[in-house]
Amino acid sequence: MKTMNRRTFLKRTALSTAAFSLPAYSWASVRGANETIRVAIVGFGGRGQDHISGMRGLAGKNVRVVALCDVDSKILDAGVESFSKRNEKVEGYRDIRKLLENKEVDAITIATPNHWHSLATIWAVQAGKDVYVEKPVSHNVREGRKMVEAARKYGRIVQTGTQSRSSFAIKEAIEWVRAGNLGKIKIARGLCYKRDYDLWCGPAPMAPLRRQRLHYDWHWVWDTGCGDLGNQGIHQMDIARWFLGEDGLSPRVFSVGGRLGYVDDGETPNTQFVFHDYDKALLIFEVRGLPDKTGSKEMDKYPSSQKDRGGSVAVIVHCEGGYVLVPNYSGAIALDKQGKEIRKWSGADNHYEDFIGAVRSRKHTDLNADILEGHLSSALCHTGNVSYRLGHQSGPDEIREKIKADKEALETFGRMAEHLAANDVDLTKTKATLGAVLKMDPKQEQFIGNAEANKLLTREYRKPFVVPEKV
Repeated sequence: MKTMNRRTFLKRTALSTAAFSLPAYSWASVRGANETIRVAIVGFGGRGQDHISGMRGLAGKNVRVVALCDVDSKILDAGVESFSKRNEKVEGYRDIRKLLENKEVDAITIATPNHWHSLATIWAVQAGKDVYVEKPVSHNVREGRKMVEAARKYGRIVQTGTQSRSSFAIKEAIEWVRAGNLGKIKIARGLCYKRDYDLWCGPAPMAPLRRQRLHYDWHWVWDTGCGDLGNQGIHQMDIARWFLGEDGLSPRVFSVGGRLGYVDDGETPNTQFVFHDYDKALLIFEVRGLPDKTGSKEMDKYPSSQKDRGGSVAVIVHCEGGYVLVPNYSGAIALDKQGKEIRKWSGADNHYEDFIGAVRSRKHTDLNADILEGHLSSALCHTGNVSYRLGHQSGPDEIREKIKADKEALETFGRMAEHLAANDVDLTKTKATLGAVLKMDPKQEQFIGNAEANKLLTREYRKPFVVPEKV
Protein backbone atom coordinates (compact mmCIF):
# COMPACT_ATOMS: atom_id res chain seq x y z
CA MET A 1 0.00 0.00 0.00
CA LYS A 2 1.21 3.49 -0.79
CA THR A 3 1.59 5.88 2.12
CA MET A 4 1.46 9.62 2.53
CA ASN A 5 3.47 11.72 4.93
CA ARG A 6 2.27 14.80 6.77
CA ARG A 7 3.91 17.29 4.41
CA THR A 8 2.27 15.76 1.35
CA PHE A 9 -1.15 15.63 3.00
CA LEU A 10 -1.10 19.25 4.15
CA LYS A 11 0.18 20.38 0.78
CA ARG A 12 -2.63 18.67 -1.06
CA THR A 13 -5.37 19.91 1.25
CA ALA A 14 -3.95 23.43 1.17
CA LEU A 15 -4.19 23.42 -2.59
CA SER A 16 -7.66 21.88 -2.41
CA THR A 17 -6.64 19.44 -5.07
CA ALA A 18 -8.00 16.09 -5.94
CA ALA A 19 -7.23 13.07 -3.92
CA PHE A 20 -4.82 10.79 -2.28
CA SER A 21 -2.92 8.17 -4.20
CA LEU A 22 -4.38 5.37 -2.10
CA PRO A 23 -6.60 3.17 -4.27
CA ALA A 24 -10.11 2.63 -2.92
CA TYR A 25 -9.84 -1.17 -3.01
CA SER A 26 -6.86 -1.13 -0.64
CA TRP A 27 -9.05 0.24 2.14
CA ALA A 28 -12.07 -1.94 1.48
CA SER A 29 -11.29 -5.08 3.49
CA VAL A 30 -14.14 -6.41 5.59
CA ARG A 31 -13.60 -5.94 9.34
CA GLY A 32 -14.33 -8.80 11.70
CA ALA A 33 -16.75 -8.42 14.57
CA ASN A 34 -13.89 -8.66 17.06
CA GLU A 35 -11.76 -5.99 15.41
CA THR A 36 -11.88 -2.64 17.19
CA ILE A 37 -13.20 0.36 15.24
CA ARG A 38 -11.32 3.45 16.38
CA VAL A 39 -13.37 6.66 16.14
CA ALA A 40 -12.61 10.39 16.38
CA ILE A 41 -15.26 13.01 17.14
CA VAL A 42 -14.91 16.30 15.22
CA GLY A 43 -16.80 19.25 16.72
CA PHE A 44 -18.41 18.57 20.08
CA GLY A 45 -19.54 21.90 21.50
CA GLY A 46 -23.15 20.86 20.88
CA ARG A 47 -24.51 17.91 18.95
CA GLY A 48 -21.10 16.24 19.06
CA GLN A 49 -21.66 15.42 22.73
CA ASP A 50 -24.30 12.96 21.59
CA HIS A 51 -21.77 11.49 19.16
CA ILE A 52 -19.40 10.92 22.05
CA SER A 53 -22.01 9.20 24.21
CA GLY A 54 -23.33 7.26 21.21
CA MET A 55 -19.93 5.89 20.24
CA ARG A 56 -18.91 5.21 23.84
CA GLY A 57 -22.16 3.32 24.19
CA LEU A 58 -20.93 0.90 21.54
CA ALA A 59 -17.87 -0.15 23.55
CA GLY A 60 -19.40 -3.61 23.87
CA LYS A 61 -19.43 -3.75 20.05
CA ASN A 62 -15.67 -3.13 19.96
CA VAL A 63 -15.92 0.58 19.19
CA ARG A 64 -13.54 2.98 20.92
CA VAL A 65 -13.26 6.77 20.87
CA VAL A 66 -9.55 7.50 20.42
CA ALA A 67 -9.46 11.18 19.44
CA LEU A 68 -11.30 14.47 19.79
CA CYS A 69 -11.06 17.51 17.52
CA ASP A 70 -12.45 21.00 18.08
CA VAL A 71 -11.16 24.43 17.09
CA ASP A 72 -12.26 25.83 20.47
CA SER A 73 -9.40 24.98 22.82
CA LYS A 74 -11.61 25.31 25.92
CA ILE A 75 -14.05 22.74 24.60
CA LEU A 76 -11.21 20.50 23.41
CA ASP A 77 -9.33 20.59 26.71
CA ALA A 78 -12.50 19.93 28.70
CA GLY A 79 -13.35 16.99 26.46
CA VAL A 80 -9.94 15.38 26.76
CA GLU A 81 -10.02 15.90 30.53
CA SER A 82 -13.43 14.24 30.85
CA PHE A 83 -12.08 11.14 29.10
CA SER A 84 -8.99 11.20 31.27
CA LYS A 85 -11.12 11.18 34.43
CA ARG A 86 -12.65 7.94 33.20
CA ASN A 87 -9.18 6.52 32.54
CA GLU A 88 -9.86 6.64 28.80
CA LYS A 89 -7.01 7.99 26.71
CA VAL A 90 -7.83 10.19 23.71
CA GLU A 91 -5.67 12.41 21.54
CA GLY A 92 -6.75 16.03 21.17
CA TYR A 93 -6.55 18.04 17.93
CA ARG A 94 -7.55 21.54 16.92
CA ASP A 95 -6.71 21.03 13.23
CA ILE A 96 -8.68 18.30 11.47
CA ARG A 97 -5.88 17.90 8.93
CA LYS A 98 -3.51 16.74 11.65
CA LEU A 99 -6.15 14.39 12.99
CA LEU A 100 -6.56 12.81 9.56
CA GLU A 101 -2.86 11.94 9.48
CA ASN A 102 -3.41 9.63 12.44
CA LYS A 103 -3.34 6.04 11.15
CA GLU A 104 -4.86 4.86 14.44
CA VAL A 105 -8.20 6.45 13.47
CA ASP A 106 -10.55 4.37 11.33
CA ALA A 107 -13.60 6.64 11.24
CA ILE A 108 -14.64 10.14 12.22
CA THR A 109 -17.97 11.68 13.16
CA ILE A 110 -18.61 15.31 12.23
CA ALA A 111 -20.80 17.67 14.25
CA THR A 112 -19.28 20.99 13.23
CA PRO A 113 -21.31 23.92 11.86
CA ASN A 114 -22.81 23.25 8.42
CA HIS A 115 -20.18 25.08 6.40
CA TRP A 116 -17.53 22.54 7.46
CA HIS A 117 -19.50 19.34 6.79
CA SER A 118 -18.60 18.82 3.15
CA LEU A 119 -14.90 19.71 3.22
CA ALA A 120 -14.27 17.71 6.39
CA THR A 121 -16.00 14.68 4.86
CA ILE A 122 -14.09 14.91 1.58
CA TRP A 123 -10.75 15.31 3.32
CA ALA A 124 -11.58 12.37 5.59
CA VAL A 125 -12.51 9.94 2.81
CA GLN A 126 -9.43 10.99 0.86
CA ALA A 127 -7.42 10.10 3.98
CA GLY A 128 -9.02 6.66 4.12
CA LYS A 129 -11.51 7.30 6.94
CA ASP A 130 -15.19 6.39 7.10
CA VAL A 131 -17.51 9.22 8.11
CA TYR A 132 -20.68 9.84 10.09
CA VAL A 133 -21.71 13.43 9.27
CA GLU A 134 -24.45 15.50 10.84
CA LYS A 135 -27.34 17.00 8.94
CA PRO A 136 -27.61 18.97 6.78
CA VAL A 137 -24.69 17.21 5.17
CA SER A 138 -23.76 20.32 3.19
CA HIS A 139 -23.97 24.08 3.14
CA ASN A 140 -25.08 24.17 -0.50
CA VAL A 141 -26.20 21.79 -3.24
CA ARG A 142 -22.85 21.36 -5.00
CA GLU A 143 -21.09 20.42 -1.77
CA GLY A 144 -23.48 17.54 -1.16
CA ARG A 145 -22.97 16.12 -4.63
CA LYS A 146 -19.18 16.27 -4.20
CA MET A 147 -19.51 14.32 -0.96
CA VAL A 148 -21.39 11.57 -2.78
CA GLU A 149 -18.75 11.51 -5.54
CA ALA A 150 -15.92 11.30 -3.01
CA ALA A 151 -17.56 8.52 -0.99
CA ARG A 152 -18.04 6.40 -4.10
CA LYS A 153 -14.60 7.14 -5.59
CA TYR A 154 -12.70 6.14 -2.47
CA GLY A 155 -15.00 3.32 -1.39
CA ARG A 156 -15.73 4.87 1.99
CA ILE A 157 -18.76 4.47 4.22
CA VAL A 158 -20.50 7.83 4.77
CA GLN A 159 -23.61 7.94 6.96
CA THR A 160 -25.93 10.95 7.35
CA GLY A 161 -27.11 11.89 10.84
CA THR A 162 -30.81 11.67 9.97
CA GLN A 163 -31.58 9.09 12.62
CA SER A 164 -35.21 8.63 11.60
CA ARG A 165 -33.90 6.48 8.76
CA SER A 166 -33.07 3.88 11.40
CA SER A 167 -36.68 3.75 12.61
CA PHE A 168 -38.15 0.44 11.49
CA ALA A 169 -41.53 1.84 12.54
CA ILE A 170 -41.40 4.76 10.10
CA LYS A 171 -40.12 2.42 7.40
CA GLU A 172 -43.08 0.10 7.97
CA ALA A 173 -45.49 3.07 7.88
CA ILE A 174 -44.03 4.17 4.55
CA GLU A 175 -44.40 0.70 3.09
CA TRP A 176 -48.01 0.57 4.36
CA VAL A 177 -48.86 3.91 2.74
CA ARG A 178 -47.14 3.01 -0.53
CA ALA A 179 -49.21 -0.17 -0.63
CA GLY A 180 -52.25 2.06 -1.08
CA ASN A 181 -53.91 1.60 2.30
CA LEU A 182 -54.93 5.27 2.41
CA GLY A 183 -55.15 5.81 -1.33
CA LYS A 184 -52.76 8.05 -3.21
CA ILE A 185 -50.49 10.50 -1.45
CA LYS A 186 -51.53 14.09 -2.19
CA ILE A 187 -49.08 16.10 -0.06
CA ALA A 188 -46.16 15.31 2.20
CA ARG A 189 -45.95 18.23 4.63
CA GLY A 190 -42.98 18.83 6.89
CA LEU A 191 -43.38 21.03 9.97
CA CYS A 192 -40.80 22.85 12.02
CA TYR A 193 -42.79 24.92 14.49
CA LYS A 194 -39.95 25.40 16.93
CA ARG A 195 -39.16 28.43 19.06
CA ASP A 196 -35.75 29.38 20.43
CA TYR A 197 -36.81 31.12 23.65
CA ASP A 198 -33.48 32.76 24.44
CA LEU A 199 -33.09 34.11 20.92
CA TRP A 200 -36.72 35.19 20.68
CA CYS A 201 -36.56 37.04 24.01
CA GLY A 202 -33.10 38.48 23.40
CA PRO A 203 -32.56 42.23 23.14
CA ALA A 204 -31.53 44.26 20.12
CA PRO A 205 -28.80 45.07 19.28
CA MET A 206 -27.82 41.43 19.22
CA ALA A 207 -24.06 41.54 18.55
CA PRO A 208 -23.08 40.58 22.13
CA LEU A 209 -25.63 37.75 22.16
CA ARG A 210 -24.32 36.49 18.87
CA ARG A 211 -20.86 36.04 20.28
CA GLN A 212 -22.08 34.51 23.55
CA ARG A 213 -24.11 31.94 21.67
CA LEU A 214 -21.71 31.46 18.77
CA HIS A 215 -21.87 27.67 19.12
CA TYR A 216 -25.55 27.77 18.17
CA ASP A 217 -26.39 31.16 16.64
CA TRP A 218 -24.35 30.34 13.53
CA HIS A 219 -27.51 28.58 12.30
CA TRP A 220 -29.15 31.96 11.60
CA VAL A 221 -26.38 33.43 9.40
CA TRP A 222 -26.08 32.48 5.71
CA ASP A 223 -22.29 32.18 5.73
CA THR A 224 -22.38 29.32 8.22
CA GLY A 225 -25.97 28.10 8.58
CA CYS A 226 -29.20 27.38 6.71
CA GLY A 227 -31.83 28.56 9.21
CA ASP A 228 -34.13 26.20 11.03
CA LEU A 229 -35.09 24.73 7.66
CA GLY A 230 -31.64 23.14 7.53
CA ASN A 231 -31.16 22.82 11.29
CA GLN A 232 -34.19 20.96 12.64
CA GLY A 233 -36.21 20.89 9.43
CA ILE A 234 -33.86 18.64 7.48
CA HIS A 235 -35.10 15.70 9.58
CA GLN A 236 -38.71 16.27 8.59
CA MET A 237 -37.77 17.14 5.00
CA ASP A 238 -36.01 13.80 4.75
CA ILE A 239 -38.98 11.85 6.13
CA ALA A 240 -41.37 13.65 3.77
CA ARG A 241 -39.21 12.82 0.73
CA TRP A 242 -38.86 9.25 1.99
CA PHE A 243 -42.65 8.83 1.99
CA LEU A 244 -42.85 10.21 -1.56
CA GLY A 245 -40.08 7.92 -2.79
CA GLU A 246 -38.49 10.74 -4.76
CA ASP A 247 -34.83 10.18 -5.64
CA GLY A 248 -34.08 13.59 -7.16
CA LEU A 249 -34.63 17.30 -6.60
CA SER A 250 -38.01 18.85 -7.31
CA PRO A 251 -38.44 20.29 -10.83
CA ARG A 252 -40.01 23.49 -9.47
CA VAL A 253 -39.60 25.28 -6.15
CA PHE A 254 -40.46 28.57 -4.49
CA SER A 255 -40.52 29.95 -0.97
CA VAL A 256 -42.33 32.66 1.01
CA GLY A 257 -41.31 33.96 4.42
CA GLY A 258 -39.24 36.38 6.45
CA ARG A 259 -37.52 37.11 9.72
CA LEU A 260 -40.58 38.49 11.45
CA GLY A 261 -41.88 39.32 14.92
CA TYR A 262 -38.64 40.51 16.51
CA VAL A 263 -35.43 42.33 15.64
CA ASP A 264 -32.04 40.65 15.88
CA ASP A 265 -28.94 40.23 13.74
CA GLY A 266 -30.02 36.91 12.22
CA GLU A 267 -30.37 36.63 8.44
CA THR A 268 -32.31 33.42 7.84
CA PRO A 269 -36.13 33.37 7.91
CA ASN A 270 -37.86 32.39 11.14
CA THR A 271 -41.19 32.05 9.33
CA GLN A 272 -41.22 30.33 5.95
CA PHE A 273 -42.82 27.81 3.69
CA VAL A 274 -41.17 26.00 0.78
CA PHE A 275 -43.22 24.57 -2.09
CA HIS A 276 -41.63 21.63 -3.90
CA ASP A 277 -43.69 20.83 -6.97
CA TYR A 278 -43.01 17.14 -7.61
CA ASP A 279 -45.06 15.54 -10.38
CA LYS A 280 -46.68 12.76 -8.32
CA ALA A 281 -47.37 14.67 -5.10
CA LEU A 282 -46.42 17.96 -3.47
CA LEU A 283 -43.84 18.38 -0.75
CA ILE A 284 -44.54 21.47 1.35
CA PHE A 285 -42.36 22.51 4.25
CA GLU A 286 -43.31 25.03 6.94
CA VAL A 287 -41.09 26.82 9.46
CA ARG A 288 -42.48 28.86 12.36
CA GLY A 289 -40.25 30.38 15.01
CA LEU A 290 -42.96 32.32 16.86
CA PRO A 291 -45.43 30.89 19.41
CA ASP A 292 -49.09 30.27 18.66
CA LYS A 293 -49.88 33.81 19.83
CA THR A 294 -48.24 36.79 21.50
CA GLY A 295 -47.18 36.02 25.07
CA SER A 296 -47.67 32.27 24.75
CA LYS A 297 -45.09 29.58 25.33
CA GLU A 298 -46.99 27.08 23.20
CA MET A 299 -46.43 26.38 19.51
CA ASP A 300 -49.02 25.89 16.80
CA LYS A 301 -50.00 22.38 15.81
CA TYR A 302 -51.14 21.14 12.43
CA PRO A 303 -53.83 20.15 11.62
CA SER A 304 -55.23 22.68 14.11
CA SER A 305 -58.60 20.88 14.01
CA GLN A 306 -56.88 17.79 15.46
CA LYS A 307 -54.89 19.24 18.37
CA ASP A 308 -54.34 15.82 19.92
CA ARG A 309 -53.51 14.31 16.54
CA GLY A 310 -51.42 17.12 15.09
CA GLY A 311 -47.77 18.02 15.25
CA SER A 312 -45.39 20.94 15.68
CA VAL A 313 -42.11 19.30 14.67
CA ALA A 314 -43.54 16.55 12.54
CA VAL A 315 -44.51 15.22 9.13
CA ILE A 316 -48.10 14.99 7.91
CA VAL A 317 -48.68 12.80 4.85
CA HIS A 318 -52.05 13.71 3.34
CA CYS A 319 -53.65 10.86 1.41
CA GLU A 320 -57.00 10.34 -0.30
CA GLY A 321 -58.36 8.30 2.62
CA GLY A 322 -56.78 10.05 5.60
CA TYR A 323 -53.33 11.00 6.76
CA VAL A 324 -50.23 9.73 8.54
CA LEU A 325 -48.68 11.70 11.37
CA VAL A 326 -44.97 11.23 12.10
CA PRO A 327 -44.64 13.11 15.43
CA ASN A 328 -41.06 12.14 16.29
CA TYR A 329 -37.98 10.26 15.07
CA SER A 330 -39.28 6.77 15.81
CA GLY A 331 -43.01 6.43 15.30
CA ALA A 332 -46.03 7.07 13.08
CA ILE A 333 -49.82 7.07 13.36
CA ALA A 334 -52.33 6.50 10.54
CA LEU A 335 -55.68 8.28 10.87
CA ASP A 336 -58.83 8.39 8.77
CA LYS A 337 -60.45 11.59 7.50
CA GLN A 338 -62.25 12.06 10.83
CA GLY A 339 -59.01 11.79 12.79
CA LYS A 340 -59.71 8.30 14.11
CA GLU A 341 -56.60 6.17 14.63
CA ILE A 342 -56.30 3.28 12.18
CA ARG A 343 -52.84 1.97 12.91
CA LYS A 344 -49.77 2.89 14.93
CA TRP A 345 -46.09 2.08 14.62
CA SER A 346 -43.24 2.61 17.09
CA GLY A 347 -39.56 1.75 17.41
CA ALA A 348 -36.09 2.38 16.02
CA ASP A 349 -32.65 0.86 15.87
CA ASN A 350 -29.41 2.55 16.91
CA HIS A 351 -28.28 4.86 14.11
CA TYR A 352 -24.65 4.88 15.28
CA GLU A 353 -24.64 1.10 15.40
CA ASP A 354 -25.99 1.00 11.84
CA PHE A 355 -22.99 3.08 10.77
CA ILE A 356 -20.53 0.78 12.53
CA GLY A 357 -22.17 -2.26 10.95
CA ALA A 358 -21.57 -0.83 7.48
CA VAL A 359 -18.00 0.10 8.41
CA ARG A 360 -17.45 -3.58 9.12
CA SER A 361 -19.27 -4.93 6.04
CA ARG A 362 -17.81 -2.30 3.67
CA LYS A 363 -21.21 -2.03 1.94
CA HIS A 364 -22.71 1.44 1.70
CA THR A 365 -26.01 -0.26 0.85
CA ASP A 366 -26.10 -1.51 4.46
CA LEU A 367 -26.49 2.08 5.67
CA ASN A 368 -29.94 3.34 6.62
CA ALA A 369 -28.93 6.90 5.70
CA ASP A 370 -26.29 6.76 2.99
CA ILE A 371 -24.72 10.08 2.01
CA LEU A 372 -26.79 10.18 -1.21
CA GLU A 373 -30.01 10.29 0.81
CA GLY A 374 -28.53 13.00 3.02
CA HIS A 375 -27.46 15.02 0.00
CA LEU A 376 -30.87 14.95 -1.68
CA SER A 377 -32.84 15.93 1.43
CA SER A 378 -30.33 18.64 2.38
CA ALA A 379 -30.50 19.99 -1.16
CA LEU A 380 -34.28 20.38 -0.89
CA CYS A 381 -33.64 22.74 2.03
CA HIS A 382 -30.97 24.60 0.06
CA THR A 383 -33.08 25.13 -3.08
CA GLY A 384 -35.91 26.49 -0.95
CA ASN A 385 -33.50 28.94 0.64
CA VAL A 386 -32.12 29.91 -2.80
CA SER A 387 -35.65 30.92 -3.84
CA TYR A 388 -36.05 32.94 -0.65
CA ARG A 389 -32.71 34.72 -1.04
CA LEU A 390 -33.59 35.78 -4.60
CA GLY A 391 -36.99 37.09 -3.56
CA HIS A 392 -38.33 40.56 -2.85
CA GLN A 393 -40.49 41.98 -0.09
CA SER A 394 -44.16 41.94 -1.01
CA GLY A 395 -47.48 42.75 0.57
CA PRO A 396 -49.97 39.94 1.26
CA ASP A 397 -52.19 40.80 -1.72
CA GLU A 398 -49.27 40.60 -4.15
CA ILE A 399 -48.18 37.27 -2.66
CA ARG A 400 -51.68 35.84 -2.97
CA GLU A 401 -51.92 36.98 -6.57
CA LYS A 402 -48.56 35.45 -7.51
CA ILE A 403 -49.24 32.05 -5.94
CA LYS A 404 -52.98 31.71 -6.58
CA ALA A 405 -52.47 29.03 -9.26
CA ASP A 406 -50.98 26.75 -6.59
CA LYS A 407 -53.97 26.23 -4.30
CA GLU A 408 -52.08 24.38 -1.59
CA ALA A 409 -49.46 27.14 -1.47
CA LEU A 410 -52.24 29.71 -1.18
CA GLU A 411 -53.81 27.77 1.70
CA THR A 412 -50.43 27.46 3.43
CA PHE A 413 -49.79 31.19 3.09
CA GLY A 414 -53.25 31.92 4.51
CA ARG A 415 -52.46 29.94 7.66
CA MET A 416 -49.04 31.62 7.87
CA ALA A 417 -50.67 35.06 7.73
CA GLU A 418 -53.14 34.10 10.48
CA HIS A 419 -50.28 32.81 12.62
CA LEU A 420 -48.33 36.04 12.19
CA ALA A 421 -51.41 38.16 12.95
CA ALA A 422 -51.81 36.23 16.23
CA ASN A 423 -48.25 37.42 17.00
CA ASP A 424 -49.11 41.05 16.18
CA VAL A 425 -47.28 40.98 12.83
CA ASP A 426 -49.17 42.99 10.20
CA LEU A 427 -47.94 41.84 6.78
CA THR A 428 -49.22 45.04 5.16
CA LYS A 429 -46.69 46.95 7.28
CA THR A 430 -43.95 44.38 7.86
CA LYS A 431 -43.71 42.66 4.52
CA ALA A 432 -42.75 39.07 3.87
CA THR A 433 -40.39 37.96 1.12
CA LEU A 434 -41.86 36.37 -1.99
CA GLY A 435 -39.19 34.06 -3.32
CA ALA A 436 -38.31 33.48 -6.95
CA VAL A 437 -40.08 30.63 -8.74
CA LEU A 438 -37.24 28.36 -9.87
CA LYS A 439 -37.19 25.48 -12.33
CA MET A 440 -34.65 22.73 -11.78
CA ASP A 441 -33.03 20.10 -13.98
CA PRO A 442 -32.95 17.27 -11.40
CA LYS A 443 -30.39 15.19 -13.31
CA GLN A 444 -27.89 18.03 -13.62
CA GLU A 445 -28.87 19.61 -10.29
CA GLN A 446 -28.84 23.01 -11.97
CA PHE A 447 -31.56 25.63 -12.23
CA ILE A 448 -32.90 26.27 -15.71
CA GLY A 449 -32.46 29.76 -17.15
CA ASN A 450 -31.40 31.46 -13.91
CA ALA A 451 -27.68 32.16 -13.60
CA GLU A 452 -28.14 34.07 -10.34
CA ALA A 453 -29.81 31.08 -8.72
CA ASN A 454 -27.10 28.73 -9.98
CA LYS A 455 -24.46 30.88 -8.29
CA LEU A 456 -26.13 30.08 -4.98
CA LEU A 457 -25.76 26.35 -5.58
CA THR A 458 -22.16 26.84 -4.48
CA ARG A 459 -20.18 29.60 -2.74
CA GLU A 460 -16.93 31.56 -2.77
CA TYR A 461 -14.35 29.67 -0.72
CA ARG A 462 -11.50 30.98 1.38
CA LYS A 463 -8.26 29.21 0.53
CA PRO A 464 -7.08 26.69 1.53
CA PHE A 465 -10.54 25.61 2.69
CA VAL A 466 -11.97 24.87 -0.74
CA VAL A 467 -14.37 22.11 -1.67
CA PRO A 468 -12.69 20.93 -4.88
CA GLU A 469 -14.35 20.46 -8.24
CA LYS A 470 -12.50 17.18 -8.70
CA VAL A 471 -12.56 15.08 -5.56
